[in-house]
Amino acid sequence: MNGSSLAKLIGFGIIIIVLVVAAAQSTYVVDPGFRGVQVTLGKVSDEFKPEGFGTKSPFVSRIVSVPVRQLTRELEAECYSSDLQQINVALRVLYRIPEASVVKIYKEFAGDPFDSLIAPRIQEALKEVTALQSAEQVVKKREEIKAKALHASRDKIGSILFVEDIVLENINLSKELEAAIESKMVQEQEAAKARFTQQKAQIEADTAIIKAKGEAEAIRVRAEAIRDNPGLIQLQIVEKWDGRSPLVIGGGGGGDSGSGNGANILLPIGLPNSSGQTGGAATPATRR
Repeated sequence: MNGSSLAKLIGFGIIIIVLVVAAAQSTYVVDPGFRGVQVTLGKVSDEFKPEGFGTKSPFVSRIVSVPVRQLTRELEAECYSSDLQQINVALRVLYRIPEASVVKIYKEFAGDPFDSLIAPRIQEALKEVTALQSAEQVVKKREEIKAKALHASRDKIGSILFVEDIVLENINLSKELEAAIESKMVQEQEAAKARFTQQKAQIEADTAIIKAKGEAEAIRVRAEAIRDNPGLIQLQIVEKWDGRSPLVIGGGGGGDSGSGNGANILLPIGLPNSSGQTGGAATPATRR
């Protein structure tokens, strides 16, 4: 093989390699959950590239992938309560980049938009919310603090990014403050228990009074019934008699024997005879 043939062969090989590289540089693939931003010689395209396969100008254009799926980042915030107590909050932020903001985010914010846009605004929102509550209330009203901080964060960030949620993982106070809050809570629980015991005793006392009044009213009604109906006692004696002859039967109501206010009844009264059996006829019961 002479020199000219070898040079042609080498040139042909170089052309093949250039064409292969150019073909590789003219295509791209955007993964699921991402959108592509095309940059051509330093100029950013106004439209994002959807996920999937596509073509571009070789060597002069490149595709930058920007995630649009939900992302999670950890964050810490150092805050102060209304009573000037330091509170360290550890939280987790769930956020995503809307499709409409992909190109704008790449143009206007360098690096990760979480560090430059989301983190400082969430920290600012938390500081504003906790500054309106005492340290004790920040611990007690955890969900309320979270809801207000989330709302304030969304207002500060706007629609360029969307904060799905924030999770307050831990609220750290100083050991002295934690001990003071715990002691106060124990005292409040003991006071609540004492109030419950006092209310229970009062209810029991009121119940006893109501019961006593009811019994007194019942006795009064019965006394009036007996006074107005003297024969009521005799009727009750008959109703409750068990069939056995009593040895002694008292008369009716008190008073003079000749007044006639009482009523005599005849019950069989038997006296034991010598054989131990009871006999005899009915004997009138007389008043005394």
